[in-house]
Amino acid sequence: MSEPVILADVVRSGFVEGHHRGSVVVTDPDGTVSWSVGIVDQPMFPRSSNKPMQAVGMLRHGLPLDGKLLSLAAASHSGEPFHVDGVREILALAKLDESALQTPPAYPIEDAVRDAWVRAGHGQESVVMNCSGKHAAMLLTCVTNGWPIDTYRSPDHPLQQAIRSAVEDIAGEKVSYVAVDGCGAPILAISLAGLARSFGLFAAAAPGTLEAKVKDAYRAYPEYASGSTRDEAALMRAVPGLFCKVGAEAVYAVGLEDGRGIALKIEDGTPRARAVVMAAVLRKLGLEHEVIEQQSQFPLLGGGVEVGSVRPHGPAFE
Repeated sequence: MSEPVILADVVRSGFVEGHHRGSVVVTDPDGTVSWSVGIVDQPMFPRSSNKPMQAVGMLRHGLPLDGKLLSLAAASHSGEPFHVDGVREILALAKLDESALQTPPAYPIEDAVRDAWVRAGHGQESVVMNCSGKHAAMLLTCVTNGWPIDTYRSPDHPLQQAIRSAVEDIAGEKVSYVAVDGCGAPILAISLAGLARSFGLFAAAAPGTLEAKVKDAYRAYPEYASGSTRDEAALMRAVPGLFCKVGAEAVYAVGLEDGRGIALKIEDGTPRARAVVMAAVLRKLGLEHEVIEQQSQFPLLGGGVEVGSVRPHGPAFE
């Protein structure tokens, strides 16, 4: 039986002090697996990497968003002022206010943004929780369809059933397990291969399709899908046609313009290895860019200066 493999080394002052294990899969444009290591055919939670598929489920049922607000509806945002303004704009379209959000109160997830939020006199609030754009869009979809808003997070709610159908259609497989995500909404288990397949489909989606609408919103407004300084936004700006989304527990999915998909999960859930491993996979596939090179190592500090890095484990990518 397959098991996670070493994907990244933790190297301090030339000494390998640890490793990050995980699984990676690359799918061809037809959805078949072309390369993989670790466990890629068993159920896993994509966490927020599911959000583009969730957005398609809402668009199928009349969600009246596009552009930057659609990008925000499928985002794990940083809680920057323009994110908060966008969430309030979506809620206003539904004639609702922040009290309707069922995201747990939180601080912005980016350190600098959190610090600025606190200095401005704010505490934890639902509107800055990183999933608030998705929840605002869920509420707007419910209002558009005349569905109840008090129970919109319930797996049995028409909204969540619509989202489940979209996830299954796009991933090309049935959801095997339903759990509660960090934001309180349902999270749906599919395989890592199914996640990669989905992102290849988004990246190569034909103009006029709902998948293309989500992809185009992400690519036009990558800072709304993540944040102004986030590595995902930098990667989408750097590589033409690339479409990507991260999820909690170090999940990361990428679609390439030619329809290939990539998905990975770091077993221990440590975010620092996520971009490093994805950069190694992109280089394995022949993609080169300054941003990919920059993301191929995560610096380790000692005494306030860089003394090592988390870097790809070479044998895993041969």
